[in-house]
Amino acid sequence: MEVLSQLLQGGWNALLEYLSAHVLTCLIPAFFIAGAIAVFLSQGAILKYFGPRANKLLSYSVASVSGTILAVCSCTVLPLFGGIYKRGAGIGPAVAFLYSGPAINILAIVYTARVLGFDLGLARAIGAVTFAAGIGLIMALIYRKEESLKDAAAFEALLADPQGKKSWQQIVFFAVLVGILIFAASKNWTITGVLLAGLGFVLWRWFTRSEITIWMKETLRFVRLIVPWLLVGVFAAGIITTFVPQDVISSLVGANSISANFIASLVGALMYFATLTEVPIVSAFTNLGMGKGPALALLLAGPALSLPNMLVIRSIMGTKKTFTYIILVVIFATVTGYIFGLITR
Repeated sequence: MEVLSQLLQGGWNALLEYLSAHVLTCLIPAFFIAGAIAVFLSQGAILKYFGPRANKLLSYSVASVSGTILAVCSCTVLPLFGGIYKRGAGIGPAVAFLYSGPAINILAIVYTARVLGFDLGLARAIGAVTFAAGIGLIMALIYRKEESLKDAAAFEALLADPQGKKSWQQIVFFAVLVGILIFAASKNWTITGVLLAGLGFVLWRWFTRSEITIWMKETLRFVRLIVPWLLVGVFAAGIITTFVPQDVISSLVGANSISANFIASLVGALMYFATLTEVPIVSAFTNLGMGKGPALALLLAGPALSLPNMLVIRSIMGTKKTFTYIILVVIFATVTGYIFGLITR
């Protein structure tokens, strides 16, 4: 009975921590951006850069480095991913964006290099960009038949897509929204307040009341789609973290073996890491004996995946594609960690 109480308390603590630390500053702005993408961003623009017929070099290049400007965690990126995927983005570029959003955070890369060493920071940066493009390309190859059907539907939608706002107005509008997300996440309230005032001005001058109402409805739709699964997942992740002691994890991943790297990747995939928190956690693990290879494997799998993240992705693109994505992330992280461990041994 006492064990059950501890597990439930662990889940409840994780849920409270997540709600207090991330909902206001990260998740709410992300939901508004997702709703705006679904309503205001021309489907033609999405299809031009991320659609099945888009230039592959351009679409994967943009998607694979998009995380450098978004200081988001594996859960905050979900509304943004859902927005572009539902709007017509191909599975490959959409998944590349899904991985890169939390994995290639420039702050996290620099922080990793300073705390864990330049070699781990550099390996994380190279690995994350490579993962994003590689996993996206493999997903597109595996589901190419479905993508060909989506291609035909997307082309018809592109022909029927009405003209929305002018391009420069869309750029300003989305730049303000992304700015609010970035500076709210960093708790720079002065700049956030200025951007909110700017958003109010933009909405007053360029948008009608009916357009704003539709935007709010679409944002609410994403909230209803994602939040229930997210909260369940955060609670479950808290229980798992409580149930598996850190010293046990470190004892399993001390050597640079395939099994140690696989365990590190799997643990990272299941755990939830808020933005930047993976670095001190991995630092604690390395102090307890975790090898450099497993440390890199956890850094590559952890920020991009979590149990809450998996549940929500499944609700967006289905069980089969979600399972494929999870397997690819774990395999890529395991192999990369093992190779890095051999190089740095």
